[in-house]
Amino acid sequence: MMGLQINKKLLPMKFHYFLYNAGTGPVVAYLSSYARQLGFSSVVVGLIYTILPVSGMLAKPLFGSIADRFHCHKQLFLVNQLVTAVTFLAIFYSPKIELNHSVDFSCQNSELTFSTYMAGNLDKCTMEQIKKDETIKQCQMNCKVDANLTSLLCDEWKLKEYCDPPYAESLPFTAYVPKSKMTAIRQKDGSIVSFGISNITFENNTITEAKCQGSSMFTTCVLECDDYDIMQMVTKPAIADSDAYNMYQFWFFLAFMILMWVSMAITVSIGDAICFELLGDEPGKYGYQRLFGSLGWGFIAAITGVLIDLFSKGKAEKDYTIAFYMGASFLVLDFVISSRVQHKQTRMSSNILRDIGKWLLNARIIVFLLWCVAVGMCTGLIWNFLYWLLEDLAASKGCDAKAHIKTLQGLVQAVQCLGGEVPFLFLSGRILKKIGHENTMSLILLGLGCRLVLHSLVTNPWLTLPVELFNGLTFGLAFACMASYASIVAPPGTEATVQGMVGAVFEGIGVSLGSTVAGLSYNKYGGSLTFRYFGFSSFILCIVHVAAQYVIKVRESQTTQYSPPKKTLEKIKAADHQELTFFQL
Repeated sequence: MMGLQINKKLLPMKFHYFLYNAGTGPVVAYLSSYARQLGFSSVVVGLIYTILPVSGMLAKPLFGSIADRFHCHKQLFLVNQLVTAVTFLAIFYSPKIELNHSVDFSCQNSELTFSTYMAGNLDKCTMEQIKKDETIKQCQMNCKVDANLTSLLCDEWKLKEYCDPPYAESLPFTAYVPKSKMTAIRQKDGSIVSFGISNITFENNTITEAKCQGSSMFTTCVLECDDYDIMQMVTKPAIADSDAYNMYQFWFFLAFMILMWVSMAITVSIGDAICFELLGDEPGKYGYQRLFGSLGWGFIAAITGVLIDLFSKGKAEKDYTIAFYMGASFLVLDFVISSRVQHKQTRMSSNILRDIGKWLLNARIIVFLLWCVAVGMCTGLIWNFLYWLLEDLAASKGCDAKAHIKTLQGLVQAVQCLGGEVPFLFLSGRILKKIGHENTMSLILLGLGCRLVLHSLVTNPWLTLPVELFNGLTFGLAFACMASYASIVAPPGTEATVQGMVGAVFEGIGVSLGSTVAGLSYNKYGGSLTFRYFGFSSFILCIVHVAAQYVIKVRESQTTQYSPPKKTLEKIKAADHQELTFFQL
């Protein structure tokens, strides 16, 4: 019986993919929510997420060419892992913009209430869930003292200690708020949400029932509750969006976000170039390394949400401490493991710009890059709007379905990574050997069409789980195909530059463009039709891609035009199938 052998040369790269994705997964998934918690509005966050892909698009080919020119792949690879970890902590400790927690404090129907105005439609299911909560929450209130409030304290409640001079400008107290007493009055552009108060405790420990017979008291208060739902409703940015761009908090946060995004982009593109250098003439085995990244992301991201909720119990806002520190810790461990990667660049380019320029003129490369844009556009739709579609479908099924939407979204991510990506990344080498890279590209477009059209047809959000198994074909196999093909066709000595350029085209152009078009379409036509239109477009592009490859092959048979290195492609097909075990990868 033949003993099992471990390929020690590739082992550090497997650990890198696992640890790096385990480190970035817990943070990246929650960054937009954390930005809102720092005080930035959806408009400001949207602007930031428009800038980030552009910065990544510029950084990938730039630093890839620097790595190729100065032969510093490993140094850039390691440094940017640490930079990512540092920026995670920098973002976590970014200064907050002042938030407005003010509410209107008044007497309504002989009972004290506080109310706030919420723009937009108040979610019916959220309101029902809050009204079913029979708990009583403590809220610290600090109210502006005026004649009406003084009259209530002195004349009605007979609290003489608040009636004698010198009069205080503000009155702090603790309000006991039954969540079930919430009411909402819909208006044209929003709702006025009110909470009743059962009792009040003053600083001198005087307790009084929150009654106000015959009083017309009205004042404003600053509110701080130990309940996430209440604080979500009353919290608003204290400044306008236009003023946010003049504040140092915005520029600090933007700078840290760009630095994080750039360091992540560099780590991914140069890491892939190093991996293919280690694989040598067997780029088809890339998927066996990259699948560990899907395992890391899938397992860690799945438990991060649970940990955040656990550490946030009894707090007015979500506590993301565990996510940021866990992410930074995994990245530091990744740095330690990755430093043991035995990498040495063996192929050089005497003129990178000339080689890349010639490479870009090849018809196959042009079709390949256009394919990256098409796949990126569909991926942008899925990344940014699949959860929106699930929430819309759940809302159409009633509050019971919507109550479990976060559980469903967590399961979707698990199916995408563990049920889809891992198997297809493992099988990617066999698939690429069997049908070739270019036929695989056509298959991926076909799979995207099926996936998107199926999403547009389902009416039960839970039926999206089996559909998301397509993520293995449309992202897992697509990523392996994209990276390995880029490595194969790259002119010698330009591997990092080409990996960076392909990544920039896929994410910087494809994902960004797809997100923009999808956002406009979603707003005009809704989720189902948007997914259907993108799916039909993917079917059409599949046919176009097949036709383009056929035309190129006919032309190449009649000319001596440059084509990708056929010997390397033939070596992929001839690789030993017995090397597909875990220990021999």
